[in-house]
Amino acid sequence: MTVISGTVIAIYLVAMLGLGIAAYRYTSNLKDYILGGRQLGGAVTALSAGASDMSGWLMLGLPGAIYASGLNQIWIAIGLVAGALLNWHFVAHRLRRYTELAGDALTMPDYFENRFADRSRVLRVVSAFVTLIFFTIYTSAGLVSGAILFEQVFSLDYRMALIIGAASILSYTAIGGFLGVCWTDTVQGIMMFFALLIVPAIAISSMGGWQEMLDAVGSAAPPGVFDAFYDTTLIGAVSLMAWGLGYFGQPHIL
Repeated sequence: MTVISGTVIAIYLVAMLGLGIAAYRYTSNLKDYILGGRQLGGAVTALSAGASDMSGWLMLGLPGAIYASGLNQIWIAIGLVAGALLNWHFVAHRLRRYTELAGDALTMPDYFENRFADRSRVLRVVSAFVTLIFFTIYTSAGLVSGAILFEQVFSLDYRMALIIGAASILSYTAIGGFLGVCWTDTVQGIMMFFALLIVPAIAISSMGGWQEMLDAVGSAAPPGVFDAFYDTTLIGAVSLMAWGLGYFGQPHIL
């Protein structure tokens, strides 16, 4: 890793930690810590949710799937966009209102218990257990994708990148709570947005232009790489789009 790369990583980590510390100053009670006091604006909410969701799979997973199998994998992205829109339209704002009515619930297990008057606490325990198990796997995948990115871009040792990433996230989350997470996600969401615009533009320009890029890929790629329907049945396309159904059950997005 070069000095410049190390400096960039250090500045980034310090900035994220600084945002966590700044968020701590606006956190005075449990509601502030868990939900940011329910005072987040639309832009921060959108960018934070987008960065939390569209991270490793968007920057690494989906491009890798399209590279390996062709444009027929685009049905995943279509399904995820549709799922996100439907989730925000039909679920998110209703859940926002009902959590306040249901005893000002701060978490999904809280909400389930209060909404259905479950005095046995079975709903709370089961939903918390399911969240713990599956989000451990989900979070692990995110950490792995971040470590791979640091390894490939900055030539950093994979294990060291994994440790640095986990320590950074744990630090600003523990210090700043939900507000710290949202602020850091907002910054990272902006970075991701510009990366998705700038990196392809540089890559296409380096190959001489759009048509030259298509010709180069077409000559090296297998048949049907640019055909979204190539070797894909209706059931196959629908199955790929069904990934978007996951949005309706992801607590960190809701």
